[in-house]
Amino acid sequence: MKIEEFRGLKPAELDRKAEELRRERFQLRIQQQVGQVEKPSRLREIRKTIARIETARSETRLGVAAKGKG
Repeated sequence: MKIEEFRGLKPAELDRKAEELRRERFQLRIQQQVGQVEKPSRLREIRKTIARIETARSETRLGVAAKGKG
């Protein structure tokens, strides 16, 4: 998902999505330690998505207007 999609979500939805991703990341990290992870790139993708969610939360909390491209 792109950050624009997260900016349109309500805070409760952002919290739920972030929690789901954190749980998935935890499971993948355990699989990685055992050597059974199928898609190692998914860990990076999850980490970046969580960062996008946190950015959208901060913008909402601080009242920062989203900057558009162009």
